[in-house]
Amino acid sequence: MSLLSRDHMIAVLGASSVGLGMRQGSQLRWLGSVGFIDEGPGAWAVALDTLQRLLSEHAPGRASLHVVLSAHLCRFCLVPWSEQIQRPDELLAFTHACLEDLYGAPGQAWAVTLSPAPAGQPRIASAMPQALLEQLRSLAKARRLRLASVQPYLMVAFNRFVRPQAGDDFLFVLAEPQRSVLLTVQQRRWAGVRSVGSADSDAALVALIGREQHLQAGTGDAQQLFVHTPARLDAPAQVPDAQVCGLNDNLLSVRDGLYVMARAVA
Repeated sequence: MSLLSRDHMIAVLGASSVGLGMRQGSQLRWLGSVGFIDEGPGAWAVALDTLQRLLSEHAPGRASLHVVLSAHLCRFCLVPWSEQIQRPDELLAFTHACLEDLYGAPGQAWAVTLSPAPAGQPRIASAMPQALLEQLRSLAKARRLRLASVQPYLMVAFNRFVRPQAGDDFLFVLAEPQRSVLLTVQQRRWAGVRSVGSADSDAALVALIGREQHLQAGTGDAQQLFVHTPARLDAPAQVPDAQVCGLNDNLLSVRDGLYVMARAVA
C-alpha cells in the first residue's frame, strides 16, 4: 500500500470529549465523539484513554493520524525578540522560561512549537505537555498509525479562517466552551496572546474583548476583529463590529463542535 492510499484520521481532543473522523477526498466522515470526566491538570491522560477506545473501534491499520488539541490542553505565550539569543537551543530555553513565568510549574517538560518570524520580531509559542506528545506517538505506533501532525486548534483556526483575510492590525478570538484565546497582531507583528477561562455567553465574550482591546494600547479603530466559536452551532456569537468566521452552516451535517474543529483541518 502506498502512502498516497492511506486513510486520513482526524482526532480532536477537547476539554471534556474526544472526537474522531476519517477524511475521504474532500469529505469528512464523522465517526463519533465520546465524553470523559475532566480531572484537571491530568485531563489529557483521560482524553488519550478515550482516544484509544475510539481508534480501537474505527481506525484501520496504516492510516495517518492528525491530532487537534483544544485550548484547554495547550499553553500559549508571546516570546520577545532578544539579540542575545544566537542558537536554537538558547531560543528554546528562553521560551521555556517565558512559559514558566506565565504558568509556573518549574521543571515542567513542554513540547514547544514556535511561529516563524523575521529577525527582530516576537514569536508565538504553543506548548503541550511533553508526556502528552510522547504518549500520542506510542499510541499511534501501537495501532500501526502514522502520527502525521499534532497541533493546537488555535493555529488550525487562525490559518483556515483568519490568515487569508487579515490586515496589518487585528484581534482574533477563539472562543471554545469555557475558555477563550485572544491573539493580537499590530503592524503585522505578533503583539500578544492570552488564554483565559470565560463564560459561554455573548455578554461575557463582548466584555472579554473590550478588556483585551483596552490592554492592547494603540490598536485604534482600524483594528480588525475576528471571532470564531466552534461549538456555537445554533446561535452564532453576536459581537459588535466583529467578523464571525467559521464553516458554512449549510454544510454542517453533524451537530458537534468537535466535528467543526476536525473539518477546519486542511
